Amino acid sequence: MANREHLALLQQGAVKWLEWRKKNIHIKPDLSEANLTGTNLRGIDLSNTKLIAANLAKANLSTANLYKAELIDANLQEVELIDAKLIETQLMAADLSNANLIATELGGANLRECDLSAANLRRTSLGYANLMAANLSNADLSDANLYEAELIEAYLYRANFHKVNLSDAHLGGAYIFAANFSEANLYSANLSQANLDEANLSKANF
Repeated sequence: MANREHLALLQQGAVKWLEWRKKNIHIKPDLSEANLTGTNLRGIDLSNTKLIAANLAKANLSTANLYKAELIDANLQEVELIDAKLIETQLMAADLSNANLIATELGGANLRECDLSAANLRRTSLGYANLMAANLSNADLSDANLYEAELIEAYLYRANFHKVNLSDAHLGGAYIFAANFSEANLYSANLSQANLDEANLSKANF
């Protein structure tokens, strides 16, 4: 349950929220289970904030700072996260289907069992991210960086990995049926027991 004081402060706008955070740097905001559907949170500082099971569907979080935030089981369907910072953010089992994450920083983020189906992840930074058992079906990851990312048993049906950096990534047991890996960098990637049926691997670097 969200802290009522914290939620009320957030609802007063980004300026009021930032002033409060600067004065209370040792407090970890708790917005768990808050209903923030469609809210404009562009550029806001939600670093180290608890947003467990929060509803942020269709919210605008572009350029927001969510460093080390906790978004476990959160609803982020159709959310705008363009150029946002989600480094080392906890997103286990979160729903990011149809989300817009162009150029978002997700290095070291935990996206295990996350739903990223049909998400726009072009030019996203996902180095060292945990995407084990995540659903990336029909997602667009073209030009993204997934260096040493964990994609073990991930569902990558028809995902677009055109020109993606997957060097040293782990894709063991992943379902890669009909995915596009054209011109992708797969140097030293682990593809053991992955299903690559009908995958496009033209000009990929192994």
